[in-house]
Amino acid sequence: MASVNKVILIGNLGKDPEVRHLEGGIAVARFPIATSETFKDKSGQKQERTEWHNIVVWRGLAEVAEKYLRKGNSVYIEGKLRTNNYQDKEGIQRYSTEIVADNMTMLGGRNDAGSGGEGHYQASSSPASSSGGNAGNTGNASAFQNDEPDDLPF
Repeated sequence: MASVNKVILIGNLGKDPEVRHLEGGIAVARFPIATSETFKDKSGQKQERTEWHNIVVWRGLAEVAEKYLRKGNSVYIEGKLRTNNYQDKEGIQRYSTEIVADNMTMLGGRNDAGSGGEGHYQASSSPASSSGGNAGNTGNASAFQNDEPDDLPF
């Protein structure tokens, strides 16, 4: 039976991305984003609940995140859920859950001055073929796509 592991989030960065470069120059960036929902409790009072999500982006997306994302920026993330386990210093088994993003769109909003406005980035394993106007394209690991709708045949 087929299965699906897909996560879609729109939220705000909790801090600037932390970027590391591994052997071979591969970049990996990690950053938290917050998503919030509002609801009314039993007494009719408005409540807000915030969830924090740990995001991981690789290669070209990591370079884009390092260059353009800042604390407070609004971002759309698509990816998959991954749970890691490890032993802490005391030998206790711990778990961490993160979203490995393969698609990222920077949204306008908070602290977007100097961020270059909106931009859509997607991980890819082949070189990106592009035609002008793709500032922010970091080579073969990410591609800039215009957010304008395509001409549809119907």
